[in-house]
Amino acid sequence: MPAPDQTAPTPSLPDDDAHHEAAGDVAVVVLAAGKGTRFRSDLAKVLHRAAGRTLVHHVLEAVRPLDVGQVVVVVGHQADEVGAEVEAAGLDGLSTVAQVDQRGTGHAVQQAMPALAEGIRRVLILPGDTPLLTPDALRGLFTATGGEVPASMLTTVFDDPTGYGRVIRSADGSVDRVVEQRDATPDELEVREGNAGMYLVDRGLLDDALTRLGDDNAQGELYLTDIVGILRGDGHAIAPVVAPESVIAGVNDRAQLAAAAAVLRERHLDHLLREVGVTVVDPVTTHLDVDVEVARDAVLLPGTILERGTRIGERAVVGPNCHLTACDVGPDATVHSTRAQDAVVGEGAEVGPFAHLRPGTRLGVATKVGAYVETKNVQVGERSKIPHLAYVGDTRIGTGVNVACGVITVNYDGRNKHRTTIEDDAFVGCDTMLVAPVTIGRGAYTAAGSTITDDVPPGSLAIARSRQVVKEDWVARQDDGR
Repeated sequence: MPAPDQTAPTPSLPDDDAHHEAAGDVAVVVLAAGKGTRFRSDLAKVLHRAAGRTLVHHVLEAVRPLDVGQVVVVVGHQADEVGAEVEAAGLDGLSTVAQVDQRGTGHAVQQAMPALAEGIRRVLILPGDTPLLTPDALRGLFTATGGEVPASMLTTVFDDPTGYGRVIRSADGSVDRVVEQRDATPDELEVREGNAGMYLVDRGLLDDALTRLGDDNAQGELYLTDIVGILRGDGHAIAPVVAPESVIAGVNDRAQLAAAAAVLRERHLDHLLREVGVTVVDPVTTHLDVDVEVARDAVLLPGTILERGTRIGERAVVGPNCHLTACDVGPDATVHSTRAQDAVVGEGAEVGPFAHLRPGTRLGVATKVGAYVETKNVQVGERSKIPHLAYVGDTRIGTGVNVACGVITVNYDGRNKHRTTIEDDAFVGCDTMLVAPVTIGRGAYTAAGSTITDDVPPGSLAIARSRQVVKEDWVARQDDGR
């Protein structure tokens, strides 16, 4: 068989600036019913995550910019969980249908067709396990479908097409049929052009073709790929659109999942480097989820991991060796060797090294949280400092406060959590225990080594420790008594 580019011209993907056809008459059908046995997992395949999003969420994000009229996701294994994930993506016109019996991809599309709205004229069919898919790849299908061409499909030329249905071309370069690997002849297995499982088809023709699917194949299933041969047999052309493997590759096991995640992270880092103006000192050791936002002139140092929608402000410096999840780091802040989750770091704040910001931490402008400090459910006002070796939990700290080395807020009595309040300009001395609930008043001090169990009025000094006793010559007397 001739290679795809040795016959008639094959449509390619559109340029980013190309005119984008209106797609309001298109319904997208996403196939997300399978279990994914090769994952060796109790979790449905499409719920596994790559670079911060589930596989099916990545597919829905590729669809989002197309402004299609409807999106139908076919669910099956762990239907409730997959349905919840799909709903969380928040696309307009989205619904789910169930494929109770797993009888193949053609059967899955059959379940979706009755759910399509009356105004839908074309159906875009996508697998739910292709996280590398891009909007431009899908627009290529729209460009190829028009006039006398009622259907188009994405293909790619693989170095190793193992596992993919082979695309068999006609002499004019159009698609003649798709042969699944299990049903292919030795000659057909030599074909390196594979089917991506993504089609844009006229609704009426698709309806008719689906009713004519049979299960006379190695797996005894209704193959969606058979619609290609049916349409071709009826005299309808199917336009192939060749896309790079890096766009259409599916994920069938954990090794492919890891490879896809690496591609997604690389894409995102390249966007930040080239289009936003972010300095990434070592992209190889910098891992960002695809929904992480980093502003211009920010610097990411080696060993940085940013997850779940973390946002980094302008000129902020993060790293080395930071792991931030769902955090907001303000402009000009510095975060060094820190683990943080659901935390806010204010503008110009300094955090680390070796700090742990637990959920609910809110650090104000120009604050400091230093080495070996742990915070949880804490609000820290402007210019306040917790420089080192402290635990501060369930606490509100005002502005201009100094919390010295070794301070602990004793917030848990064995049954309930209690809050501590430290008002503006207070000074908490080294090794102070603040037994909540307790308030340190504005401008008040606590003496080093105190255990504070009662409120300290504004402007006061609290000393809660035994008076020092010195017994002179005590060591010598102990020696004489031996």
